[in-house]
Amino acid sequence: MRPNFFHHLHPPTIPAQQSRWRYTLGAGGTAIFLVLVLGITGALEMFYYVPTPDEAALSVQTLTYHVALGGLVRGVHYWAAQLLLVVATVHLVRVVMTGAYAPPRRFNHLLGLILFVALILLDFTGYVLRWDQGVQWALVVGTNLIKSIPGVGETLYRVTVGGARPGPATLTRFYAWHIFGLGLVAIFFMGWHIFKVRRNGGIAVPPPTLRPDPARITRYELVRREVLAMLITGVVLLVLAAFVPAPIAVPIADVTAPSADARAPWFFLWVQHMLGWGDPFVWGVAVPLIVLIVLAAIPYVLARPAEAELGRWFPRSGRIAQGMLGAIALGVVVLTVLGWLSGE
Repeated sequence: MRPNFFHHLHPPTIPAQQSRWRYTLGAGGTAIFLVLVLGITGALEMFYYVPTPDEAALSVQTLTYHVALGGLVRGVHYWAAQLLLVVATVHLVRVVMTGAYAPPRRFNHLLGLILFVALILLDFTGYVLRWDQGVQWALVVGTNLIKSIPGVGETLYRVTVGGARPGPATLTRFYAWHIFGLGLVAIFFMGWHIFKVRRNGGIAVPPPTLRPDPARITRYELVRREVLAMLITGVVLLVLAAFVPAPIAVPIADVTAPSADARAPWFFLWVQHMLGWGDPFVWGVAVPLIVLIVLAAIPYVLARPAEAELGRWFPRSGRIAQGMLGAIALGVVVLTVLGWLSGE
């Protein structure tokens, strides 16, 4: 078979053992597919969305209820964004738990973290664009966390929301950030991240002399598996969009007065729960930043995983990194559950 453009995006062959789904979990390829879905559905939504405070929520309702297949398109966009955060988290966990951050992949680990943060902010800004009562925590409390940063907080806050308080300029700023600022940043770092994966030799594996299984699969088999994964993911998105509609609420009446039951988006529930413990800068800014710094430092501070143990889950030489990530993940999950149960 003569390779086409899509085949040429892949190496001629890759190790068979490390190409199995139970090792990669298909997270990297699925994330790229979800980004493509978000780009297409987001472009379709732009034909109807009106980024003004008076019309934003109404335009979302019009798209959802009065445009042919509009609700389905919006649902696919919403669920693709949520699944992308889940898949990106799974990919990060897989990298750490398999020691795939070892040199020469240390810098690419940092690129992946930057991309991960960009995806979270993209989801956050897209969440606010609904401009209904369901987003008021993010709009008021979430943006006020910026103001709590010592020294530069007030300036950063004004740059972010377009004034001394959320208003008409805020929606314009968030729309611009979502489409151009963060969107272009995410595309840039995703391209760089993928390029570094190829430049660093693809999947992390032991040297040829230390591999117990020398078998390899061709790029044709790899593409076949990726297409199958994309079809399954697409079906999941369509089912979720059809049976679990994307959230929608009444337009915001007063931007600065969130309701008592205002809640953060699910990926910030752990932060919202911590805010009840005291200083907003400490719990809402410093702690999440420390978590990122710890994750970024893993390849540079901890000992390099043994080459013979690469390409498999939970190498013994990476126990400290695995324990650190496990503790962080457990803490975030517990705080998220507590935040959800407490109805904050």
